[in-house]
Amino acid sequence: MIRLWQNALITRIVVLFIFTTFFSFKVAAAPDGKGLFKANCASCHNASEVRSTGPGLKDVLGRIPGGDWKYNWIHNSQKLIASGDGYSVAKFAEYNKSIMTSFPQLDNEQIDAILDYANKGEAPKLVVTANQDGAAGTKDESSPLLLFIIIFIVLIIFIAVLRYTKINLRNTANEKEGLPEQPALPFLAAARHWMAHHKTKVLVLGLLLLSVLTVKGWYALKGIGVYAEEVHPNEWVGYHPSQPINFSHKIHAGENAIQCKYCHNGVEKSKVAGIPAVNICMNCHKVIEQNQAGTEESKTEIAKIYFAAGWDSKNKVYTGEEHPVVWNKVHALPDHVFFSHQQHTVVGKVECEQCHGEVKKMGTVEQQRPLTMGWCINCHRETPVKMEGNGYYTALHEKMKEKYKDQAITVAMAGGIECAKCHY
Repeated sequence: MIRLWQNALITRIVVLFIFTTFFSFKVAAAPDGKGLFKANCASCHNASEVRSTGPGLKDVLGRIPGGDWKYNWIHNSQKLIASGDGYSVAKFAEYNKSIMTSFPQLDNEQIDAILDYANKGEAPKLVVTANQDGAAGTKDESSPLLLFIIIFIVLIIFIAVLRYTKINLRNTANEKEGLPEQPALPFLAAARHWMAHHKTKVLVLGLLLLSVLTVKGWYALKGIGVYAEEVHPNEWVGYHPSQPINFSHKIHAGENAIQCKYCHNGVEKSKVAGIPAVNICMNCHKVIEQNQAGTEESKTEIAKIYFAAGWDSKNKVYTGEEHPVVWNKVHALPDHVFFSHQQHTVVGKVECEQCHGEVKKMGTVEQQRPLTMGWCINCHRETPVKMEGNGYYTALHEKMKEKYKDQAITVAMAGGIECAKCHY
């Protein structure tokens, strides 16, 4: 009777443990609106009235259509625009046809949490420099690793409780039949005993686990450093960080037709195009002053330039108090990759748009090409060698014409897919 009472008590404990664990996970699973906003939205939106790349989201729930519109827009805004939805088409046009990143991974509950947080609003933060590591905004410190660890520990405890419940039930049966009680083996010893008597199952499970880990590891490693994806034919979305100064390429390179190489003056003579110094901005903005700016936002951004350069716009003098601007890098290649802008723009006569997208139409620059090794190799296989105007390579070109008679000579034929071209 005592053993039956013990088993009933253990059963109750197991049921209570399962119920408590389930309830705890239901509570823990409640989405964190602020954390989700910081992780997914803060690079393009403010949780205030202040407009960034996209609109400020304070009071957003009172502005957007009802029903499932918010879910459809966040999951795939381009699909909603293509359907002819009036509000979607109007917003797409208002923001210069800038493509919003799709977030199909967010469920409706998470979207509600994000919008509830942003709808309440928070005080806007205007800064001149980014964080020390170059990342814009506040990084969300939450990680699924902690949740996996908690789940793993709970499962171990759950298995141990069930195991000892099974042992007690077995010994209760032995007691009724007059058989001796079987002591419980330690957990690891019991695991080794089970594996020793189920070698086929262990082998199958091991191979299955190895296969899953191999596939998952392959795709995880394959995606490292890839920050752009093709959502529609020739339509790309990718890494789109906010910047300490809201510089618009659409206004400068597009409407005012400023040449790329005026600001990025290393593009034709160096492997790097270069980030323009604030003094290049001042070449124009000493003349185009803050009080000539068309909007309040423009005045604010020009004031940041003056602050960074140490320019007293009232007295027309430099104060000497400079404040360097830390821009957030958008296009980045791994350190083991050699890439020369000079070789591509001068020798290859590659247009900037081919690798960077239509920057002249962008408010804030985003990465619109994957820049992976496969993407570069495909380009080298398809791009013909530019022989006209490259007299330095005349002898090499003549040899290639002789070697590849009546063939279109591509960069790949000139050694453009040899490993040592980019990795040496």
